[in-house]
Amino acid sequence: MSEKNPDHATKKSRLPLMVAAALVLVVGGGIGALAYMGVESQRVYIEKSSIQSPITPLAPTTGGILQEVYVSVGDTIPANTVVARVGTELIKSTSGGLVITSNTNLGSLVPAGTPVVTTIDPTQLRAVGQLEEDKGLSKVATGDRATFTVDAFPGKKYEGVVSEVSPTAHSGDVVFSVSDKREQQNFDVKVAYDLSKYPELKNGMSAKIWVYTK
Repeated sequence: MSEKNPDHATKKSRLPLMVAAALVLVVGGGIGALAYMGVESQRVYIEKSSIQSPITPLAPTTGGILQEVYVSVGDTIPANTVVARVGTELIKSTSGGLVITSNTNLGSLVPAGTPVVTTIDPTQLRAVGQLEEDKGLSKVATGDRATFTVDAFPGKKYEGVVSEVSPTAHSGDVVFSVSDKREQQNFDVKVAYDLSKYPELKNGMSAKIWVYTK
């Protein structure tokens, strides 16, 4: 009469548990993969992005010699500030803001309409991305949640909301698509954020944006 092998019996008793565990892993992994794919399908990535504010150019209405410049880059000025004198014309700021460029080449000829000073409004800073029309533009809408990063602070993620999707493309900034022999237009996607929460963000910083579409 043969003796029963206890190890064999133990292995047989564990077999259903092992099969069940394997099924749980397979099913769980499948659900996780589907969930990840679902999130990815609802996320639009915009690589070509930066922190920007609308630029206000201050220029003479008639050409002349640049006589004086009264402001420097980095100055914050109020509206109606005299920033320069071209010929006999005094150039004044319109809405005020932060000076980001200033022509200091005194004695040079400044044609009519050529800016001698440019300013931005720091309260209008946004993360602005240029999205190609075939890379998810139809999915993006105002009110969509967005996150973005900036090269200056790697590893930190910023939160915001899509405040505007440009109704027109950059006519002078297009990408040629080899696949269909057509020009792909770029559209601005602007992301507003809490300025008081992220004071370290400056105009011109390079960024990357992810928009979570609904």
